[in-house]
Amino acid sequence: MSDANRIHISITGSPETRYSARWQVTQDGEIQEYQEDNGTVPAEYTYEGEALEGTVSMLSEGRLEVDIAKGGNRSRSATQGKGGTLQINVSGN
Repeated sequence: MSDANRIHISITGSPETRYSARWQVTQDGEIQEYQEDNGTVPAEYTYEGEALEGTVSMLSEGRLEVDIAKGGNRSRSATQGKGGTLQINVSGN
């Protein structure tokens, strides 16, 4: 896996905060979908692709931070409270 196409997702926040996540990773024109229906903070995921679209929804009270690193770029988003949702898009090199 080349560093330029490595997409690393780190989900942190209040301990034991529950969330659901859906990721769409584009690699060589093909889209792969990944889903986590009942994840718990902390968690990490690594995918290979040129672009990522994602939705993370909180299933319990607490604070959720999503940190995404790709090719030297970093994006961080946060939300709190049950029902909070983050929309995430990462593209380019």
